[in-house]
Amino acid sequence: QVQLVESGGGLVQPGGSLRLSCAASGSIFRISVMGWYRQAPGKQRELVAVIFSGGTTKYADSVKGRFTISRDNAKNTVYLQMNSLKPEDTAVYYCNADIRLTIVAGPKDYWGQGTQVTVSS
Repeated sequence: QVQLVESGGGLVQPGGSLRLSCAASGSIFRISVMGWYRQAPGKQRELVAVIFSGGTTKYADSVKGRFTISRDNAKNTVYLQMNSLKPEDTAVYYCNADIRLTIVAGPKDYWGQGTQVTVSS
């Protein structure tokens, strides 16, 4: 059974920083794309950032220059460094990963349980 476990959310003042972590555990053959999504109250879930196994990254325009996604392939872990946080960044942040369980299996989509990020003075 594969699990994605997030940590690092919390309450921070505008202009502050937080670092989210997400570790994948279980019987994993390979992880291709890992990413972060967020969902604010009353809004649809949206892409924040993704990182491919080779290191290529993609960001939402709203977070470019403020957030940095990285991964440690040896630890099956993805990180999201969030700087210059704004109240509009307040949301539940979800980790996502495309994971192959065996060499012959196709990739499957897995989600973490979510971690709350609140930006408020």
